[in-house]
Amino acid sequence: MQLPEEYREHLNLGAEIAFTLLIPIGVGYVLDKYLETSPYGMLIGAGLGIILFFNLVFKLAKNEGGNNQNK
Repeated sequence: MQLPEEYREHLNLGAEIAFTLLIPIGVGYVLDKYLETSPYGMLIGAGLGIILFFNLVFKLAKNEGGNNQNK
């Protein structure tokens, strides 16, 4: 069963946001376990994830604004 295009766009956006936050936090967690630096790796990963999240949001807002002007 195919999803409508609008649903696919929203699902892709949700997955992109989730992975933008989870991957840096996960890497920080793994580094904490191996290097025994808890909680610094996870904090750095969370900070990096938040920065990447806002970068993604601003990029999407900029692209969406450009699309509205063309319609």
